[in-house]
Amino acid sequence: MAGDIFADAEHRMRGAVEALGRELQTLRTGRASPALVERLQVEYYGAAQPLQGLATIHATDARTLTIQPFDPKAIAEIEKAILKSDLGLNPSNDGRVIRITLPPLTEERRKDLVKVVHKKTDEAKIAVRNIRRDAHDHLRDEEKKKEISADDLKRGTDRLQKLTDKYVAEVDKVGAAKEQEVLSV
Repeated sequence: MAGDIFADAEHRMRGAVEALGRELQTLRTGRASPALVERLQVEYYGAAQPLQGLATIHATDARTLTIQPFDPKAIAEIEKAILKSDLGLNPSNDGRVIRITLPPLTEERRKDLVKVVHKKTDEAKIAVRNIRRDAHDHLRDEEKKKEISADDLKRGTDRLQKLTDKYVAEVDKVGAAKEQEVLSV
């Protein structure tokens, strides 16, 4: 039973790290990346849909994104969604394709983005620690039910802490890589 607790905790901790990676992909850096806009919600025929479901998105060069809608009628709605987003991007379209040129980031904006990276990594660390707490509660419950001994609880707690330390270090590594990406000119 305790093995299931560790497997579940590790799976959930890995999920927290992966979620952080996906979240950090949406942060704007100096380079154009389709991940920047692909999850933007676009109001299309009365329903909000992610942009990646309505168009193909390509990074044509280091500073330009090209968005080609499957339905040309969706161009106006896609443009509206991009303008409404907090990305600070100005799309231009030629009736068939939307082009977004990413302006270079200012030093002040880079520092703000680093703060956002730190905030998101802290949230991921909190998520990992909450998973540890849940797993530890399950171990204590098993000990109360006499399914495991007090020594097993101690060993389990130590193992859980090592697992937590491993994933907190992984979160730090992902955050540091994104911070370097944001700060590189």
